[in-house]
This record gives sequence, structure tokens and C-alpha cells, in this order.
Amino acid sequence: MADDSAYAEGTAGFVFEMGVLKNAKRTGWWFTGNNNPESIAEHSFRVGIVGAVLAMMEGVDPARVALMCLFHDTQETRIGDIPHIGRRYLDADANETVTEDQVSAAHPAVRDGVRRVVGEYEAKETPESVVARDADKLECLVQAVEYRAQGYALVQDWIDTSLSSLKTASARELAEAALTMDPLEWRRTFLNP
Repeated sequence: MADDSAYAEGTAGFVFEMGVLKNAKRTGWWFTGNNNPESIAEHSFRVGIVGAVLAMMEGVDPARVALMCLFHDTQETRIGDIPHIGRRYLDADANETVTEDQVSAAHPAVRDGVRRVVGEYEAKETPESVVARDADKLECLVQAVEYRAQGYALVQDWIDTSLSSLKTASARELAEAALTMDPLEWRRTFLNP
């Protein structure tokens, strides 16, 4: 029973730690003049949705992809959201190492499950991990399009780098569509039937 209690506390601690992502901002957007960008949790939520959609389009397991997307930035509770330009100057531990520490006191099934999900995402070897990574890049592109529509003009680098890194045909197709649309175009379907 003592082990069960310790595992419950360790797992609850991990859950509390993940709440930090609701307050931690995506710092790369500061370069565009946006001093109140989306949180890491907001980004991860939409990455999960985008990942599931892409997985359906690509014919791979949407649940596996969405799970990888959900956990892809959880390490940022410990190392923060380091913009790509900053990574050039920092030597941070691998995401797998951070994850290992984060779940070290969690229930063994949680510990093994989270490590497996993060490991698959980081290995970039399965079709699902390729789709999950595309979801991360596509969400960044979509967010840049939204920020551009809000008046943040300096987002083109984010659009270009995201677009050039997409691997799947479905992600490229959705990116091209997103680049030609007004972010609120979806509303017109329901407002003007």
C-alpha cells in the first residue's frame, strides 16, 4: 500500500507539473513584437487536434499521433521554451532525459507509457511520429497566419521554416490552404448559409 501511495503522489506531482504549461508562453513569438503569445499548453492542445486530423488523412493511428502531440513539449516545464536561435548557444539535455526525470516518481505504467510516447516522437522513425512532427510545424504555421492577421507582420520566417519542414502530403496540402485563407473564414459557412 505504501508503494501505491507514493506512486499516486508521484503521478499527481507530474500532473501538477504539467499545469505549468498553461502559464508558460511560447517565447519565439516575442521576436515578432507579440508580448502575450499563446501558452505552451494552448499550442500543444491544437497540435493534438492537428495531429489527429493529419493522421486520419494519412491513414495512420490518430490516437497514437494525438498522444505524441500532447506530450511533445512537456519537457518545457523544466527547460522552458527555447527559441530556435537560442538553441545554438545552449546545451540542454535530450527531451527523453528530461521526461525520465519528470516521471521518475510516477506509477510504473505512467512512467513507462510517457517515456514510450516521448521516445517514439523523438526517434522520428514511425509514420505516426512523422505525422506528429508535421502537426507541430503545421500548428506553428497556422498560428503565424493568425498572428499576421492580427497585425504582427514579422511572422514570415515562422511560416517559411514551418512550411519547408513538412514531410507529409496532407500537411503540405493543409498548409497551402491555410496560407490562402482568412483565419475566420470558417465562420462564413455558418453566418452566410
